[in-house]
Amino acid sequence: MTFNIFTLGCKVNSYESNVMRDKLINKGYIEVSDDADIYIINTCTVTNTADNKSMKLIRRVVKEHGNSIIVVCGCMVQNKKESIDGVDIIIGNVGKSNIADYIADYVKTKNKKLDIYDMMDVTFEPMILNNFNKTRAFVKIQDGCNNFCSYCVIPYVRGNVRSKSREDVLNEVNTLVNNGHKEVVLTGIHTGNYGVEFDNYDFASLLNDLVKIKGLERLRISSIEATELNDRVLDVIKNNDILVDHMHIPIQSGSDGVLRRMNRKYDKKYFINKINEIRSIRPSISITTDVIVGFPGETDEEFNETIDTIKKINFSKLHVFPYSKRNGTKAAEMNDQVDDVTKKERTHILIELSNKLENDYMNKFINKEVIFIPEVYKDGYLMGHTGNYLSIKCLGNSDDIGKDIKVIIGENNYPYLTCKKIGTN
Repeated sequence: MTFNIFTLGCKVNSYESNVMRDKLINKGYIEVSDDADIYIINTCTVTNTADNKSMKLIRRVVKEHGNSIIVVCGCMVQNKKESIDGVDIIIGNVGKSNIADYIADYVKTKNKKLDIYDMMDVTFEPMILNNFNKTRAFVKIQDGCNNFCSYCVIPYVRGNVRSKSREDVLNEVNTLVNNGHKEVVLTGIHTGNYGVEFDNYDFASLLNDLVKIKGLERLRISSIEATELNDRVLDVIKNNDILVDHMHIPIQSGSDGVLRRMNRKYDKKYFINKINEIRSIRPSISITTDVIVGFPGETDEEFNETIDTIKKINFSKLHVFPYSKRNGTKAAEMNDQVDDVTKKERTHILIELSNKLENDYMNKFINKEVIFIPEVYKDGYLMGHTGNYLSIKCLGNSDDIGKDIKVIIGENNYPYLTCKKIGTN
């Protein structure tokens, strides 16, 4: 039988979709781009827009491929906990690694399945990814979140904090490196909270073990909270070049009043001091962030405070999200909900600021020598990223995919820096 997987949302969802892909291929299923016997849709629910995109995709697949087996999983259905017309199997956020068993049971019995677990008391679902066709490999080390930010539905759909065992993480990374991966990206719902349920083994301990793996050239943290960058984690970053010069650290707002209403665990002074501490050990590091605009009660003064904080920190890129009201969260019940027109205007202002910040950071590397790993070859050009996540484009050939390519940066042709190849490591 043939299958096709659609993935919406975060890197954790992408990882889990790849795990489902591996499981099906290992059972003899064949992946195709269209006209599949099985369609799997891995959904997202982080915003109302994500919900709408998920439902729109589900309806389209049901309409166009109603005779196929249709499976829907992930955060949206975990949140809704209800059947969907035309969908045969719904499995929420537990059981994705058993996808082949769910499908086999349906083929045998034709019984529709709605299997949604209570996420408040679950263990880590073992998942190992054997993904040997890309330079960069994602490894999910953690799931769940206990922070309960006032705007966020994710703790309710992803459940309690839980971590992959040390042995499983190290075995997975070793396997990926031994099969040609040069870069590993650690991902999770609350990545830096890895190991909180373990005795004497935490995120810093894991980093210390990973940097010792022979053949691993780059180790990247997909996202981490400022409060999780403790002295032990920063010490590993300071003393190991394998950890790349790029970190994504969500700030969400640069206003202390908004941060308090969001139930974030820091104020802007703490955040700024933490960034300064990171830059004292990694002066050229690229620090990107998430910002929510139009949070309930956000005044013009608070929005301008956020702009000032962003400029002071000098991020290299912003990921901007208009606040989305999520039923069941504390923010949904707050007064002074900001209107859509204001949210749209503020989003536009921050996107413009992000473009300036990104170009300013890119321009610092003009005429500098860097190393990048090509991931794509198209129309005579190699395209890929440096360790600090600069997008590079240079003339080359397909044989250089996955190699360390030394280049001199010539021009900023946003979103790429165009370069001249000077060598191969």
